[in-house]
Amino acid sequence: MQVTFLGTGTSQGVPVIGCDCVVCRSLDFRDKRLRVSIHVEVEGRSLVFDTGPDFRMQMLREHILHLDAVVFTHAHKDHTAGLDDVRPFNFRQNSDIPLYGQPEVLEQIKVEFAYAFAEKKYPGIPRLELNPIQNEPFEVLGLTLTPIQVMHHKLPVFGYRIGDFSYITDANFIAEEELEKLKGTRVLVVNALHKGPKHLSHYTLPEALEVIERVQPETAYLTHISHNMGLHAAVEAELPPHVHLAYDGLKITLE
Repeated sequence: MQVTFLGTGTSQGVPVIGCDCVVCRSLDFRDKRLRVSIHVEVEGRSLVFDTGPDFRMQMLREHILHLDAVVFTHAHKDHTAGLDDVRPFNFRQNSDIPLYGQPEVLEQIKVEFAYAFAEKKYPGIPRLELNPIQNEPFEVLGLTLTPIQVMHHKLPVFGYRIGDFSYITDANFIAEEELEKLKGTRVLVVNALHKGPKHLSHYTLPEALEVIERVQPETAYLTHISHNMGLHAAVEAELPPHVHLAYDGLKITLE
């Protein structure tokens, strides 16, 4: 399994429009963060988790030529806004793109991309196949995905576990029974917005480290990072040896 971090930024990305802080002015490529998303490739199968506003540039940057499915965590715009750009995959593959998400997420996609589901379809629109999922394991092309329900303030969001890899974004609370699903994972990705103060809907760095301590993965990566976290190099130097700030373009391989 190879996981590529397509984007590791929060909803505004980094740099933030109009901001002149040290992070937004940084020349370190690791401080340039597109909206959060990952690409997972397993035995030739290609999955993207969320299609944010930067989806097109992420596909081009990583030279991703094939897409088998899109799995959604939730329906916020920074996770769905780039969905129209699956069209080149429709054309290349001559097939619909399967979408997986909670029923409420797929209903919202039907509203925001209504033209793709119209009775009389305009030529060239995205071809999408909706697959509603619940909080129970499901299969995508023979791969078993286990949803991890977390809370994003009052909004239920799905993280996912595939084998020894677990991915949690947009969370500030995980119930005990959901936390149990993460036990034994070798690699854990979890969101960490900034160092503090406490945030309404996202884990801060200390809270994310507490989750990591409870799960005890071999390695953990932090994502959904805002410019208020600080410079990548400085924060990375402060973290425990098995915890890292993810950055755009980072690839990790699980045997």
